[in-house]
Amino acid sequence: MQDTESAAGVCQPWWVVCLCAQWCGVCREYRSAFDALARDWPQVRFEWVDVEDEEDLMGDVDVETFPTVLIADGGAARFLGTVLPQTQVLGRMLQSLQADPDAPEANAQAQALFERIAASRVR
Repeated sequence: MQDTESAAGVCQPWWVVCLCAQWCGVCREYRSAFDALARDWPQVRFEWVDVEDEEDLMGDVDVETFPTVLIADGGAARFLGTVLPQTQVLGRMLQSLQADPDAPEANAQAQALFERIAASRVR
């Protein structure tokens, strides 16, 4: 399962959003690995959000530990939290969430953040 259908029946891709900051050394090192993972998962939309450059998107979400990742199934946020800066960990998490259609949705704050990010990235 790689895409989900919206209420209108339109197929929507999964999203993986990395919330980081340019000043963070771990984030700078993780960026190339994150981009490589995006190339390995072409059916998933990967986005990088600098929490300071795009603080208007963050709303009430306070990111204290990097990297923090938001994963959504195209319509619903499924995970918002910190992850080890290892692409294998993120890949397994994404695979697990995609394989479990009954996985619970993330909280309302994560959903609102996803909606703001998705709206800002409309192409």
